[in-house]
Amino acid sequence: MKQLGISVYPEHTTKEKAYAYMRLAGSLGFKRVFTCFLSVTESREDTIRNFREFTDVAHEAGLTVSADTNPEVFEKMGATPYDLSVFKEIGLDIIRLDGHFGEVEDIAITHNKEGIRIEYNASGTIAVENMIACGADAENMCFCSNFFPQRHTGMGLDRYIELTSRYKKAGMRIASFVTSQEKNTFGPWPVYDGLPTLEMHRDLPIDLQLRHLNAINLCQDIMVGNCFASEEELRSLAGTDLTKINMRFIPEEGITETEKEIVFWDKHAHRDDCNDMIIRSTWPRVEFKGKSIPCRPRAEKTVHRGDVLIVNDNLEHYRGELWIVLKDIEVSDQYNIAGRLPVEEQILLDWIKPRFTFGFID
Repeated sequence: MKQLGISVYPEHTTKEKAYAYMRLAGSLGFKRVFTCFLSVTESREDTIRNFREFTDVAHEAGLTVSADTNPEVFEKMGATPYDLSVFKEIGLDIIRLDGHFGEVEDIAITHNKEGIRIEYNASGTIAVENMIACGADAENMCFCSNFFPQRHTGMGLDRYIELTSRYKKAGMRIASFVTSQEKNTFGPWPVYDGLPTLEMHRDLPIDLQLRHLNAINLCQDIMVGNCFASEEELRSLAGTDLTKINMRFIPEEGITETEKEIVFWDKHAHRDDCNDMIIRSTWPRVEFKGKSIPCRPRAEKTVHRGDVLIVNDNLEHYRGELWIVLKDIEVSDQYNIAGRLPVEEQILLDWIKPRFTFGFID
């Protein structure tokens, strides 16, 4: 089951803001909070004291806590791959390894007696199958992609799919990041241009980023990389239906109530015997059988990618079925244009495979 998460960097804000943010996220059903030890400059003692309070508040809000670490952090905190007691004292549930200790230690740490889950870097090439074959505890392993503060440095979609597919195939749970579009957000470093995993997400609405990752269906935990996301953004994430691929819809002027009912019907599915020109949902012609859909004639016969069509009264046998256009085609007056998908939403069309369910939101 997919989970939502936030990120908080308490060294860059006040306790009041950090704790209120975690409590809000928890109240909305978020399940994780990510933080970063790489950027913490406090002493070992202050880190233990301050983050102990941080994890207490997070746990009270129903959030599991993961922290980014590397060998330098371990050395500072007096930890080793064989002794994670200081992180247990702090209250961490997951340790993300931004760096490596070596093959033997990277396997041994998965057997830590503190019961802390070990999260490896999903944005790098890791021989996970070999680690498991050599004795790593697969039940105590998970993966998390990087986020990318600098514009133009985020992962490309193909590389993201290549790496995360490898770890998902190995049975790993994977986390990825989306980015808030609020002004003056921040991460662990003094760079303020968003914190997405995928570069193509950097300027997109946060709910579309979530719906895109959900459509790709390779990661299970989706976390906001920067903070603070607005309450509106958090509520939009919490209210997103992740059971199917949902796309935002702009209605055509003159669309009828029956056509709206068809568009927002909740059981659309792409036909198995499909092609590369349209996504075709045929069950509405059964569900809405007998309802009139008057033709709306138009001079332009070419329809374009993202246009949403409904068969009208001029083709009674198929009346009511819905199409989403994938490439420019010419259609007759037997098809009404009900509306269209905004251009940015069309990234979701590539993920509606045969028999997949999909829906529309306004």
